[in-house]
Amino acid sequence: MTLILFVVALVSLIVLHELGHFFAAKFSGIKVKEFGIGLPPRVMTLFKWGETDFTLNALPLGGFVLPEGENDPDVPGGLSAAPPLKRIFVLLAGPAMNLLAAVVLYFIIFMQIGAPDLSRVEVMSISPDSPAQAAGLQVGDVLLRVDDQPVTSSQRLQELIYASLGEPIELTIGRAGEEHQLHLVPRDPPPPDGAIGIAMGNPSVAANPAQALSLGVQMVRQQADNLLRLPGRLLSGTANEDEGRLIGYKGMYDIFTAVRAADTAPQSSTPAGVNTMSFFASISISLGILNLLPLPALDGGRILFTLPELLFRRRVPAVYENTVNFVGFALLLMLLIYINVQDFLNPIVLP
Repeated sequence: MTLILFVVALVSLIVLHELGHFFAAKFSGIKVKEFGIGLPPRVMTLFKWGETDFTLNALPLGGFVLPEGENDPDVPGGLSAAPPLKRIFVLLAGPAMNLLAAVVLYFIIFMQIGAPDLSRVEVMSISPDSPAQAAGLQVGDVLLRVDDQPVTSSQRLQELIYASLGEPIELTIGRAGEEHQLHLVPRDPPPPDGAIGIAMGNPSVAANPAQALSLGVQMVRQQADNLLRLPGRLLSGTANEDEGRLIGYKGMYDIFTAVRAADTAPQSSTPAGVNTMSFFASISISLGILNLLPLPALDGGRILFTLPELLFRRRVPAVYENTVNFVGFALLLMLLIYINVQDFLNPIVLP
C-alpha cells in the first residue's frame, strides 16, 4: 500500500503539472493533440475530449502534453507559432500549478496543526549532559523569563542567554499551567548544541483560513528560496554535500517510507497525514522550481529561447532551438538514469 500510495501521489503531481500546460494552452486557443499519463510507448487511449487524446503510457512516473505545432512555427495556431508572451504563459503554467498545489497542501497542514505563536518559545529537545538537562528542563516547557527579562521570541531568548555566558541565570518556565523557576549556568564558550543545550520552537495556536493560507504561501516561498540558493551554498562550502545530493524515484521512495512510518507511529503527536502531505508539498515545489531552471528541454529553457523575440523582435531559428532542446533532453535523460542508478548503488542514509 505504501508503494501504491507513493506512485499515485507522485503521478498526481506530474499530472497536475501537465494540466497546467493543458489548460493554459486551451485558454490561449492552442490545440492540444495528446495528454499523456506516463511516458511512451502508449498502452491505450483512455478517452477523447475535443481534439485531445488522453492516453495511458507504459512508463508510469511521468507525463506530457503535446500541443499542436509544439516545435514548428509554420503550423498555424500551434504553440510555436503563438506570440512570445502566449508561449511563456503556457510554459509557466505547469510549474505554477505545482507551486499552487504545494500552497494547498500547506494550507491543509496549517489548518490541522495550527499556526506557530512566534511570541512564545517552547523547548523542542534537550541535549544530554547539558545545563538544561541538569536544571530539570523538559520538552514542552515554555520559556517565559530569563532573570526578570521577558522572553518575547526565540531571538530574544538567545540574546538574553548569550549575554550571561558563564554566569548563573534564573529561568521562569510554564509547565502544565504553572510557573516554575530553574537555575543554570550557560556554557562559555558555547558548544555546537548551544549555551544551555536546547532546541527551540514555538507552540501552536489554532489558525483561521486566512492565516493558514498566508503560512502556506510563506512555506512555499521559503522552500523555493532555499532550493535556489543551494547551488551557491554548495559552491561556497556553507552547505553539506549531502544536502545537494540529487535523488531519483528509489531515493524519494526511501524517504517516503520513513515519512509514512513517522505518520503512523502510535506515539506520534502529529495529526495523521501531516508528514506525508509535507513530503509531497516539498516534492511539488521541487518539480515547479527545477522545471523553471533555464536548461534546455525544461520549461525554463524554452522560456529562455523566447526572450530574444521579446527583447529584440528577432526569433531564434526553430532548427537551432529544436536541436538544443533535443540534445538537452538526451543529456537530461542520461542524468536521470545516472541518478536513479546511484540510488541503488549508493542508497541515501536517513537520520
